[in-house]
Formats: sequence, structure tokens, C-alpha cells
Amino acid sequence: MSRAAGIIAAAFAAAGVMLGAFGAHALRGRIDDAALQIWHTAVEYQMWHALALLCVSAMRLRSTRALRLSEIAFVIGILLFCGSLYALALGAPRWFGMLTPVGGVALIAGWVSLVLALLRRDT
Repeated sequence: MSRAAGIIAAAFAAAGVMLGAFGAHALRGRIDDAALQIWHTAVEYQMWHALALLCVSAMRLRSTRALRLSEIAFVIGILLFCGSLYALALGAPRWFGMLTPVGGVALIAGWVSLVLALLRRDT
């Protein structure tokens, strides 16, 4: 999945820049400061994890289950964690907030899987 993960990572990063600009320019004055802070948090997490996913996709490790799981977990985490925060900032029903910790667990799983892949790496 490394090529696909790289493409997805680049798309997430591009979208992060666009969503950051949208929040800074189009949403300022339209949503309150608390909602704008939630939006900003989503953009930050999206960008950091897009970069992490890009790094994972670029690694010259032999394809392992742990590395594939890391890629998948980062994608799911970005979609659920950041997506739910974007939705909440824009006024989605509060139940969307139940998706945020699920996405957070997926992001953590991505990092833990990456640690396992690196520990098993043949040097």
C-alpha cells in the first residue's frame, strides 16, 4: 500500500493547507472562537499525520503487516479524528464527538504499529 499511502498522504496534506486557509479566512467571524480553535486543532492533527503517513509510505522497509497497519490506521485516524472535529466546528450534532476518540485511538495505533515495524526492521 506504500504508493497508495503516499498519494493519500499528499492529498491529506494539500487538503490540510486548504482547510487551514478556509478556517483562517472564510470561517473567521462566522463561527465563534471555540469552534475556530476546534477547526485549528483538526488542521494541525491532519497535517502532522499526513506527514507521518508520507514518511511511512516512503520508508524502504520490507512490507510488513505492522507497516501496512500503520498506514491504514493513520488514514482512518485522520478521517475520523479530524473529520469529526471539522464537523463539530461547523455545528454538527454533538454525537459526532463520539467519533473523535475513535479516530484518536486509530492515530495512536498507527504510531504503535510504526514502532513495531521499526523494531522488526532488518539492518
